Amino acid sequence: MPSLSRRTLLKGSALIGAYGLGLAAANRFAEAGVAAAPLEIEAKTTTAILDGRNTTKNVFTYSLPGESSPMPPVLRLKRNAPFAARLINRLDDATTIHWHGLRIPNAMDGVPFLTQPYVYKGDHFDYAFTPPDAGTFWYHPHCSTLEQMGHGMTGLLIVEDPKDPVFDAELTLNLRDWRLGSDGQFIELFKPRDTARAGTFGTVRGANWQVEPRMQAPTGGLVRLRLAATDVTRIYNLKLDGAEAMVLALDGQPLAKPKPLDMAVVAPGQRLDLAIRMPDSEGQEASLVDLRPSTPKVVARFQAAGASLKRTLSDTPALQPNPFEEPDLGSAEHIPLVLSSTAENAARDSICGTLGYSFWAINKVVWPGDTPDPMAPLAELKQGRSYVFDLVNTTPHAHPIHLHGMNFKVVASSKGPVDPLISDTYLVLPDEKVQLALVAHNPGDWVLHCHIIEHQKTGMTSYIRVV
Repeated sequence: MPSLSRRTLLKGSALIGAYGLGLAAANRFAEAGVAAAPLEIEAKTTTAILDGRNTTKNVFTYSLPGESSPMPPVLRLKRNAPFAARLINRLDDATTIHWHGLRIPNAMDGVPFLTQPYVYKGDHFDYAFTPPDAGTFWYHPHCSTLEQMGHGMTGLLIVEDPKDPVFDAELTLNLRDWRLGSDGQFIELFKPRDTARAGTFGTVRGANWQVEPRMQAPTGGLVRLRLAATDVTRIYNLKLDGAEAMVLALDGQPLAKPKPLDMAVVAPGQRLDLAIRMPDSEGQEASLVDLRPSTPKVVARFQAAGASLKRTLSDTPALQPNPFEEPDLGSAEHIPLVLSSTAENAARDSICGTLGYSFWAINKVVWPGDTPDPMAPLAELKQGRSYVFDLVNTTPHAHPIHLHGMNFKVVASSKGPVDPLISDTYLVLPDEKVQLALVAHNPGDWVLHCHIIEHQKTGMTSYIRVV
């Protein structure tokens, strides 16, 4: 009897899914409480000037009807308001959308093999959900991720709360690298020796698909800056020169009390919300600078415009908290998760294919792993119970570990005292032991992986099941 691979299973589910979606799309939107027509999001190829000089071909992006900008649009949703979108695929490859950081039903999570079929060229998939949390999130494919994200498919997603404080202005930054040659065209997206280390860095560093963009904001005003690190590799060490700022939220979750910005470490998948007090003189600039790895690099500039509003940072209000069920640490079950390298180096299918190598593992298993049941979850959690992930990084490299569908609270680290932050993505430092606690409230199969995409694609991926 022939064995069924993930790809074989998925091709079957795709055929069933295409028929089922054609019959059930209207019901899905109705069940989600969506009255208006869904937002049409088209996945397509385009051209763009990414290095400031040359027109780059074969750029991948998302677009909305009537929009001309090549960069994926900033999507704005409302907290506790139904949202619906139809992904229409114009790419030559299959794709999906994962809504990074949103706690939504498992069927809407956008992961092939686990939650939905491929969306092939010319096909569509309907997403419908109601976001329970306000904050800064982002969206990207979870299929052929290195190629599709590396070629551009990463966009910001903002969930607004009617109780959010009003600022004098709001700015967004989509931080990412590009692997471009001197002619502005794409070069190899990864080098195996770098994939086996910290990852393959881009040759052009930018924000909002520009090199050192200059953005205007009211002189002497309080500006809310929402930024996401959507790069496939780079970890940012961010500092603001020429102005003062307060940290409002991390990874979409508000701080109980805003705190002054010194330097913020933002890894792939993570987000940062700042309140910036703009300079008092019109034309004066503040600069967001990346200090990593050794040579400081200006990420974006903020130029004061107009007469001074003469705000003060003491005017900075706290954001409304998102709902979070506190885990019971006394009764919590502990789940060991060891991040390690592997000497296997064999070609292993990841989610949507393989890079041809396996360098990384979780609990010594390379995804999908040589186990009796390669479809088995890393752990099975009971809905409503408390758990603690005991993460141990045995490698000399940092790994931003992202959990789909749920949030956790950081409760302890071997590196020293921790703030009890709520998040969906945690940067595990080399040789760090960290405890992440949560209540398993969202049923389904949820991916857990490193968001350095080369690490994800070469083994540091798995999933947990909540039943």
